[in-house]
Amino acid sequence: MADNTNRGVFGLHGVTGMLIATVLLLSILVVLTVWGLGVQQQSASNFYDPTPITGSLENVKQDSTENANFAFKDAK
Repeated sequence: MADNTNRGVFGLHGVTGMLIATVLLLSILVVLTVWGLGVQQQSASNFYDPTPITGSLENVKQDSTENANFAFKDAK
């Protein structure tokens, strides 16, 4: 049987590979964190404003009268 003489601590499957994987995972973490912070800042300056919907009670009254047709009714 042939012996594996190509063993080394600093090979790609040793410490070097572990460092490459660690740096890759940390860089992905940094990129996603920066991207998330950017999205939060953009959403804070461009927030959702519901006043066109809730500013008029006609929208609420119309929905409630239409929903009454679909409500459960007592059996008489």
